[in-house]
Amino acid sequence: MVVRREKKVRRQRGSRTYGWGTVGQHRKAGMRGGFGNAGLHKHKWSWTVKYGKDHFGKYGFVNPTSRIKRWINVGSLVSLIKGKELEKDEKGRIIIDLNKMGYDKLLGSGKIDIPILVKVKQASEIAKEKIISKGGEVIIG
Repeated sequence: MVVRREKKVRRQRGSRTYGWGTVGQHRKAGMRGGFGNAGLHKHKWSWTVKYGKDHFGKYGFVNPTSRIKRWINVGSLVSLIKGKELEKDEKGRIIIDLNKMGYDKLLGSGKIDIPILVKVKQASEIAKEKIISKGGEVIIG
């Protein structure tokens, strides 16, 4: 291979376009090899997998004041207390504090056979009726 005596750039010093013509001057999109986000699904895929995992997909807006309420049915209370040593009140009813367990509301689906005392933020009317009919009590708050 023949080595140039002088670099090509030395010969072109002072010229405006360095041999790339008058229109583009070596600055068009095809010369860049995919600047910016071009090619993230094609030839830059390995880079996307490693560094740009969240680039594709939906982002959206999440309302900061919205909160998903956790609820539990009356029929599920028995399985919730099975096998646990829970405290009892003076009447012998098991005390279940759903607020501490992370539940917000008590709903009325299912059956209950034992008298229990339930502390919860909200309860439906049917849930209250079922617990009170078996000798239990619902404390809202």
